[in-house]
Amino acid sequence: MSDATELSKDPAPDPAEDNAFFPSPYSLSKYTAPKTDFDGVQHKGAYTGGRWKVLMIGTDERYLLTEDGKFFSTGNHPVEMLLPLHHMMEAGVDVDVATLSGNPVKLELWAMPEEDKAVMETYEALKPQLKQPMKLSEVVADKLGPESDYIAVFIPGGHGAVIGLAESEDVTETLDWALANDKYVITLCHGPAALLAAARGKDKSPFDGYSLCVFPDALDTGANLEMGYLPGRLRWLVADLLEKQGVEVLNSEITGQTHQDRRLLTGDSPLASNALGLLSADVLVEAAKE
Repeated sequence: MSDATELSKDPAPDPAEDNAFFPSPYSLSKYTAPKTDFDGVQHKGAYTGGRWKVLMIGTDERYLLTEDGKFFSTGNHPVEMLLPLHHMMEAGVDVDVATLSGNPVKLELWAMPEEDKAVMETYEALKPQLKQPMKLSEVVADKLGPESDYIAVFIPGGHGAVIGLAESEDVTETLDWALANDKYVITLCHGPAALLAAARGKDKSPFDGYSLCVFPDALDTGANLEMGYLPGRLRWLVADLLEKQGVEVLNSEITGQTHQDRRLLTGDSPLASNALGLLSADVLVEAAKE
């Protein structure tokens, strides 16, 4: 294997789109690995009721426009999506997948840990839904309400989560429903961008006064540019806007930190995926019993 110092820090061109780029080889050597820290589940088959499900809102967008007009070729981070879901599904909770448009979920496949059995099995199990998800507006119209079978809303990270979710009326209505009906909201890394939608049409965000973990802005304005993970500066920063809405950001680094504030469960980065999955399975199994 080549020494990481010999790898290019230039973002790698994506030939599918003009002026679009994948992360640099150097940054991928630092940020990705063939396996995760998964070391087993704690609630295998604990829920057998057959009713409760998690609604996952995935991104259907691939290209994130940066300040200088370049595109970052992104999507949902596969570890941040699939490892938390593995814990929930193994506990016996089903998953429904939705996107804003009903078009397929986009994944950052360059981050897929292909030697990780748990992640890859979950990917294969969910692949049909990832390719043909529900349209979120139809979920809002037909599947939400006091008697809904959803016990939680899950919004995985990856920079693709900052494209559209924060401005979506359907995300606003989904979060309003979750808060009004004491459902869990689970998200990590850049996924909390979606929480910004909760403030749409209101004097203040219903998450004002909450605390959470999120991907640090300092990395997106510093190291991610220096190592060529991003091809340009982001047009807005997730933690910055959350703090302006009255949300307390607990972390300044990525250490795998997770946090629960009421029914909001968050993690700071891909490093938190396994721990957030364990935490999610804990709370959902208990909630299902109730």
